[in-house]
Amino acid sequence: GPAQGSITSRLSDWPTRRERETSAAVTTDRDDAPYDPADPTSAHKAPRPRDAATLILIRRDGPVPRVLMGQRTKRHDFMPDKYVFPGGRVDRSDATAPAATELSEAALGDLAKQCKRARTRAYALAAVREMYEEAGLIVGRPGSARRPRDPSWADFTGTGALPHLAPLSFVARAITPPYRPKRFDARFFMADAEEALLDDRPARSGAELADLRWFAFEEALTLDLPNVTRFVLGEIAERLAKQGERVGPPFLRWTRTGHRMDRL
Repeated sequence: GPAQGSITSRLSDWPTRRERETSAAVTTDRDDAPYDPADPTSAHKAPRPRDAATLILIRRDGPVPRVLMGQRTKRHDFMPDKYVFPGGRVDRSDATAPAATELSEAALGDLAKQCKRARTRAYALAAVREMYEEAGLIVGRPGSARRPRDPSWADFTGTGALPHLAPLSFVARAITPPYRPKRFDARFFMADAEEALLDDRPARSGAELADLRWFAFEEALTLDLPNVTRFVLGEIAERLAKQGERVGPPFLRWTRTGHRMDRL
């Protein structure tokens, strides 16, 4: 279709995979930077990363694919004003939340390479829950289940829907650099909006994300982005251009000796 051809024809304008993997280690953004022992504000001990999950929704109903992003509000002490994908911390209740469909075997297999298989659905469910909390969008199918005790899932299931995990693909993992005040071990998922969303309700901005809207990829690159978000955008563009081909999810993190990136 036109959207596929557009992405493919413009892929030469994007950084190559090697350039993305190299540039991920070069940044002027303090929140993305590695530990600097001369920085007096650095913590004396690296905090343990908290599990987090992000969902990247793609719309293809126009001339070019678009991605949902919003600007972190000033209330955040971690990367305020940056444009990001909806996402957040994994809660304990996410592992046992009911779902209408489960992750594909391909997604489960990639996730299970670096965590217990029982933990894999918790990441996907957290991403779906955060999409609802931050954007008001329901990645789900009509269904009902016993009302969860946890209020975050009670709100979701109260819409008359259950999470729809089957369309989600696992596309990347990234750990916040050490010696940052807050650290996250984030799994990134992507899905086609037309397949994943329950209905066509508009995304809504809120307390977590402002200016929440669908951006063409070229426009998204002009936003004030965290380094890892820019990196993942390149990964998504490559996947859209190489549909049907295997693209191993990258695992991006900083260690005490510097930047490291592997493919799962």
